[in-house]
Amino acid sequence: MRPLGIEGAWVDTPKAFADSRGRFHEWFKSDRFHDSIGQGFQLEQANCSRSVRGTLRGIHYASVPPGQAKYVTCVSGAVLDVVVDIRTGSPSFGKWEAVRLDDTTHRCVYLSEGLGHAFMALEDNSTVVYLCSQGYAPQREHGINPLDPTLAIAWPEDVAPRLSDKDAAAPTLKEAERQGLLPSFEDCSAYRRSLVSSA
Repeated sequence: MRPLGIEGAWVDTPKAFADSRGRFHEWFKSDRFHDSIGQGFQLEQANCSRSVRGTLRGIHYASVPPGQAKYVTCVSGAVLDVVVDIRTGSPSFGKWEAVRLDDTTHRCVYLSEGLGHAFMALEDNSTVVYLCSQGYAPQREHGINPLDPTLAIAWPEDVAPRLSDKDAAAPTLKEAERQGLLPSFEDCSAYRRSLVSSA
């Protein structure tokens, strides 16, 4: 696993084995994860979404603690997966990083608690599966508008974004900060340290 430019986010490209029958790869392996991240992954929920081209989901995040870490891959089609640093006080606050996930490279992205997550489907029937460290809890779930001009995420210009009403109405990063909705870098770091010490 390779760390991304945002602290707390990694990308992994597992080795795939192909023969006349098809392909096989291990998209998550706990020992490789632990060796890279320094902690285990506690699985509480596994999600699967199927999207038409242009579907833009996010930017989603959960209150910390406990937040919600995610391990994401695309098993069919292709998506542009984006990690956004929304942690106040972080050296990379307001920065984002994009990784193409598809059914050819089998890349996976891990984002730790407190980071924002979004993706856009680049093909019809793009299917994303992701492991979550915490279950869905509506009272802790938040969103930031993925088309926030201040963030200026470089979504593909040739794909018209299709947002849910909820995501379209989500506040900008500055509005969410002003409303006190964002996690702090200090709280996220402390929570992650507690996970390592209890492992």
